[in-house]
Amino acid sequence: MNKVLFFAHLRDAVGEEFLSLDAAGKTVAVLKTELAAKYDLPRMETVMTAINEEFASNDEVIREGDEIAFIPPVSGG
Repeated sequence: MNKVLFFAHLRDAVGEEFLSLDAAGKTVAVLKTELAAKYDLPRMETVMTAINEEFASNDEVIREGDEIAFIPPVSGG
């Protein structure tokens, strides 16, 4: 199993701070696509991803036990 964390508007859209999912063997891109479809998540292409607290690319493969975090861009001024 994998813990998938959501921040900011993604947390609001999912309705949970995190989910426990079986994402092992999938790429980050595949997981983003699946979650976007299931939870109607907007603009996942702009979302940063971290695996085990280190930034990860869309082609990185998720392993059993990895913790994945989705972090939307932060705007400020």
